[in-house]
Amino acid sequence: MSARAHAASLCAGLLAVALTPPTLAVTLTLTAEVTTPTVMMDGARVTGHAAEKIHEIMRRARIDYSMATMPWKRAYTLAATQPNPCVFMTTRTPDRDALFKWVGPISHSDWVLYGRAQRRYDFTTLEQAHGLRIGSYNGDSRGQYLAARGHAVEFVQNDESNPKKLMLDRIDLWVNSTRSSRPLLASLGLTGKVVPVLTFQQVKVYLACHQATSGPLVASMNAALHSMVADGTYKAIETKFEHLQATTANHQSERSSINSSFQHAVLRK
Repeated sequence: MSARAHAASLCAGLLAVALTPPTLAVTLTLTAEVTTPTVMMDGARVTGHAAEKIHEIMRRARIDYSMATMPWKRAYTLAATQPNPCVFMTTRTPDRDALFKWVGPISHSDWVLYGRAQRRYDFTTLEQAHGLRIGSYNGDSRGQYLAARGHAVEFVQNDESNPKKLMLDRIDLWVNSTRSSRPLLASLGLTGKVVPVLTFQQVKVYLACHQATSGPLVASMNAALHSMVADGTYKAIETKFEHLQATTANHQSERSSINSSFQHAVLRK
């Protein structure tokens, strides 16, 4: 897209924000899975760095909405089949592109293969990992990407099961991202025991809305996001939750260490 065309598109989007009425006839239902620090619960409020960006998008675009968490596959299916739901954080892949209307990118992510710290892995490319059992969960684009390329992927209902399976040698690798894996591993007491082996992809993630969602509505959301990037709000939300993630992970690791020490003390008794 030329610079002139990009500027015209941005101006049109900003105008859409300005002209969006305070109350629209449609109420969007926004859904996501809980993946700390991207999406998490604070009492009854859905928060996290992705959720807070989307709350702010809706406020600026003056769109009525509700937000809820649910398993990823259910959230994705609702957005793909029902007229008003949108799902985040959705990786925009070629096979998904025509299925939705897109707002974003809301954030970015890396795709990482994790393994046991005490095991030696003799590969440096994704192709060399063929034949190894890789853990993923239902509906996850990373697992689907690997399976489509002939990798032996085992899907589970809950991703929390995968680090446990890895430590029990029931799988050889686990596919996740840096942001999502850190708090999960800390909560399981596996920090330093499950480690990154290979980063094989960098992606952008979006709010994906059903194809029936009106074009002006999507334009107003994208324009609101552009204004957040321009005035620093987007970066401020990212920074806030990166700090919270580091603090939470440290506390979880400390609790896991205390629990482990207590269990060992009980066993000695």
